[in-house]
Amino acid sequence: MNPSRFPALAALLGFLLHLLLARTGAADAEGVLSLPLLTLLFVAEFGFVVTAIGALLGGSALLQQGFRPLPALVTAICALFAAGFAFTGIGLWSRTG
Repeated sequence: MNPSRFPALAALLGFLLHLLLARTGAADAEGVLSLPLLTLLFVAEFGFVVTAIGALLGGSALLQQGFRPLPALVTAICALFAAGFAFTGIGLWSRTG
């Protein structure tokens, strides 16, 4: 696989995983969960790792190749998705107690 395509694939996967988390009630603080908590925590962690790697690879490519608008946008989207997964995972983790 071409490493320059990974940030775009990570952003797409992050979008799909965020949709999954939103549909299962994980994004709501008081929502009823339709999947087991451990499954949702795994999805949030996996989404964080994939989108964080996408943001790092995209940022590295921007530093090496110079600023281009579309790769910069994809890198920013990956970084925002990574932050969203982190906050969702922390919110889910607080439900375990």
